[in-house]
Amino acid sequence: MLKIIMSGCNGKMGQVISRLVEEDPDAEIVCGVDINTGLNNPYPVVKSIDEFNGEADVIIDFSHPSALTGILSYCREKKLPVILSTTGYTAEQKQEFTNASKDIPIFFSANMSLGINLLISLAKQAAKLLEGNFDIEIVERHHNRKIDAPSGTALAIADAIDETLSYPAEYVYDRHSVRHSRKPTEIGISSVRGGTIVGDHEIIFAGNDEVIELSHHAASKEVFAVGAIKAAKFMKGKPAGLYDMNMLVNEMI
Repeated sequence: MLKIIMSGCNGKMGQVISRLVEEDPDAEIVCGVDINTGLNNPYPVVKSIDEFNGEADVIIDFSHPSALTGILSYCREKKLPVILSTTGYTAEQKQEFTNASKDIPIFFSANMSLGINLLISLAKQAAKLLEGNFDIEIVERHHNRKIDAPSGTALAIADAIDETLSYPAEYVYDRHSVRHSRKPTEIGISSVRGGTIVGDHEIIFAGNDEVIELSHHAASKEVFAVGAIKAAKFMKGKPAGLYDMNMLVNEMI
């Protein structure tokens, strides 16, 4: 039985994960962590992770980037793996958990959806085949309450494509003030915010007289919760190191 500490348990994603774990015979949440302790959870909830002294196998974090340092400190003390599912980390925070991965196992993905990570794999293949003949644009759409833009997933897609190309790509986020034609080395990244869109990502390869589009549509937050739980099971017993969804997908294949 996989024993999980759910950080951010009373947020939207935390509640989805809680529901799915409750239906999973191979996993259980032994403690939740949230500044809001007012919900009726089927497990104990604490405001600070340091308040929990019980046994656990892994931590899933869907809280806030500001919680990172405290979570890493707790994991180092308890020798626990952690699934970092929160978006909006700064470059300094990414370096912080990269450094911590020398001591503890850390799983990080900008998007926990298995489908998105398959999309990234396909985008890399397409970029390699189409390089030099196609312009690349990424469009991401999210709900009107999302704060960061572009999304971490859009940047992860761009970074994956950039790693594949033989030249360094230039990311362009806003064209309204740019008064020149598009450079062939650009990757355009556009953000849309509105309504209750869970998360849509589209990659456009635009060439002469033909366009190739790869897209992913998330109909609910459950796709991210499923990926986080799979990651938690994947990380149980892993040695120190930095892991990602690509490693999980490869193991599943």
